[in-house]
Amino acid sequence: MTKTIVGYCDPFSVPPGQQVELKVSAAEPASCLLDVVRIICGDPSSKGPGFTEELVPRPDGGGWPSSIAVRHQPLHPGSYGEVPAAAWLEDLRSCTVAVLVQPTRAGAGEQLLVRIGTAGPAGASLTLGLDEDGHVVLDVAGERLRLDRPLTVRRWWRVIASYDATFGQLRLRQVPLPTRSPADRLLLAEARAELAADELIGLKVGGGVRFAGPFDGRLEDPVLVEGATDDVDAALAAGDAHARWDFSLGIGTSTIHDRGPHQLHGRLFQTPMRAVTGSRWDGTTQRWSDAPGQYAAIHFHRDDLTDAGWRTDVALTVPEDLPSGVYAFRVTSPDGEIERSPFVVGPKPGAPARLALLLPTATYWAYANHRMTIDGAEFFPSRNRLRPEFDYIRSHPEVGLSMYEYHADGSGVMVSSRRRPVLNLKPGADGWAFTADTNLLAYLTHLGEPFDVITDDDLHRDGAALLARYQVVLTGSHPEYWSTRMLDGLEQYLGDGGRFLYLGGNGFYWRVAWSEEEPWVMEVRRAEDGTRGWIAEPGEYYHEHGGEYGGLWRRLGRAPNLLVGVGFAAQGFDRAAPYRRTPESFEGRAAWIFDGVDEEVIGDFGVGGGASGQEIDRYDPRLGSPPHAAVLATSFGHSAEMLRTKEEFLATAILANDTNIRSDLVFFEVPNGGAVFSVGSIAWYGALAHRGYDNNVARITTNVIRRFLDPTPF
Repeated sequence: MTKTIVGYCDPFSVPPGQQVELKVSAAEPASCLLDVVRIICGDPSSKGPGFTEELVPRPDGGGWPSSIAVRHQPLHPGSYGEVPAAAWLEDLRSCTVAVLVQPTRAGAGEQLLVRIGTAGPAGASLTLGLDEDGHVVLDVAGERLRLDRPLTVRRWWRVIASYDATFGQLRLRQVPLPTRSPADRLLLAEARAELAADELIGLKVGGGVRFAGPFDGRLEDPVLVEGATDDVDAALAAGDAHARWDFSLGIGTSTIHDRGPHQLHGRLFQTPMRAVTGSRWDGTTQRWSDAPGQYAAIHFHRDDLTDAGWRTDVALTVPEDLPSGVYAFRVTSPDGEIERSPFVVGPKPGAPARLALLLPTATYWAYANHRMTIDGAEFFPSRNRLRPEFDYIRSHPEVGLSMYEYHADGSGVMVSSRRRPVLNLKPGADGWAFTADTNLLAYLTHLGEPFDVITDDDLHRDGAALLARYQVVLTGSHPEYWSTRMLDGLEQYLGDGGRFLYLGGNGFYWRVAWSEEEPWVMEVRRAEDGTRGWIAEPGEYYHEHGGEYGGLWRRLGRAPNLLVGVGFAAQGFDRAAPYRRTPESFEGRAAWIFDGVDEEVIGDFGVGGGASGQEIDRYDPRLGSPPHAAVLATSFGHSAEMLRTKEEFLATAILANDTNIRSDLVFFEVPNGGAVFSVGSIAWYGALAHRGYDNNVARITTNVIRRFLDPTPF
């Protein structure tokens, strides 16, 4: 069935007693049934329970309506900045605008650089932009002036435009800024043009100011001077009434600061990138906070989207007695189409369970609306699976991009957001990440131990205090993205005697940062090395939000081996492999993990054919794996497609019989009676439900959880 209804919840994680909002859009208006369901297993391909959900009874006296009228809510991608109208702006007539411009894409329609005022019966706007071929264009009340030389993409220009209301005259000028290439100076020259039009005499252009939207490229140092002048710098130096926006101020926020006397501050929308190199960057610094003036640019994209801005269709105050878990608003159209918008109900305040599943929501946001399974990637072959959700992504690019893709101008996508429809976050939409992790929900439900569901968003907000509430915490299948606050929280939890099950692979890999101002926005800077969809530009390795250096935690001195005993080793996406037990698993101090397991080979079954697959982690003391850790089993029999991760090579190499291509089952103790158990494989989840949970993978996992719940110190 073609997908025509999509929705999302805000926030994604909410405790009982607080409110979650559902926002829905449909191709055509319709009256739809509305239910709330608890997701037990959202994986229809599971070799266990299959897709399973439970209807949540509607409380007496209300709770949520039984039906809703859905309507079309459009998406408007494209980042931009706005300065609201003020007295000085409203009175503007003759004026001069100057801005530094680095276009990054041409040939995709007209683009806006700066607009002063809004068209109306009392005046006209001054619009400075680019035409579809990259020529600078100035428009005032329909009178249009165009320069004959297009701006070269990915180099800096100064563009100056003036309007003289006394004589009805327009002037336009573009000046190339010098580069490090002497040869470049032969090819580029400034251009000028002017136009006199009686129709413009007396018109005022007063009103607000808009920067970009649509525009692909960088803007820096926009200034607005009262009066038409050929020498903007002299006018500014003379102290004439002006606005002078400095984008080096407020990096990490959505605020635009004006250094001029009128303090015409503004705001950014849809999170254009800051902490990017500007026209003055000379390579002598790599950290924007050391020399903000070299990072006084903002990079706008016409496909940025971090807040859909949809109206709320249902606002639900989560009942106090609703157990923690993964839920969804289920919207059913008259023709039977079903849209599920998931959300997490967190623990009851003051009454947590002893066991918590930490959902890797940072990873969900990094992969939000990814196109890898339909379009492929350099490291991830297309699987040609066009489920309705991915068909929707392909036919609706306005839903925004994942952090594994490029913007239309070729720059890497550095931010993602949960405030938009995320199609692969729908139960059953994708074969891994969220859908895969619902198999852990099903397993824990089968186990019968009470458990809470918490998220990366919660951990980043609350830190170690969140984990400290639990005796045992286990991860999802792919906890790849971690902020400093998250990692510090886990480190403190383990140091204080926590007990932790790492039930995934390629975890604790990339550092991310969240916006403090807009906590639904997450950022990554892919620095130096690692398996990635793109590489950060030179000079742009430090996060805008918080100013930390980006990249792999392994290269930041905090390899995952230090915390969980194993770290990313290899990846491959055909068939998975089993583990073989080591002698220590039969006789060592951790032999209890295999109580009831007689087999030497572990996990030669599962959704992918084995318990070790997709992305796998190994024990490695050189990277910080604890020397006292017990390596209990090691995978074997991986196919030729399973290749070592690239950060481990100094030069390109494919090694025959590479013994470092493996995942290891590891156990070790931590201070104060705590312990860690790691499986080092994304595919572990897919083997849990084999034969109705009567198998060695499920038995091992159950043995560890039950012993970790036993308060007896290790």
